[in-house]
Amino acid sequence: MVEVLVRDNNVDQALRVLKKKMQREGIYREMKMRKHYEKPSEKRVREAGEAVRRARKLARKKSDFE
Repeated sequence: MVEVLVRDNNVDQALRVLKKKMQREGIYREMKMRKHYEKPSEKRVREAGEAVRRARKLARKKSDFE
């Protein structure tokens, strides 16, 4: 559950903090994914692509570290 405190009636700052927290937790991405039905075959392809991207990113980080 995302929770944001409003200090000194500064709603604009609280909204910015809320948006940042939602972005970090992936809520926007999940809302976008749930907006339309995704076939199981499309889900498998998407998740496989995400796994490949994560693996490449990890390999890139490891090579930069060494």
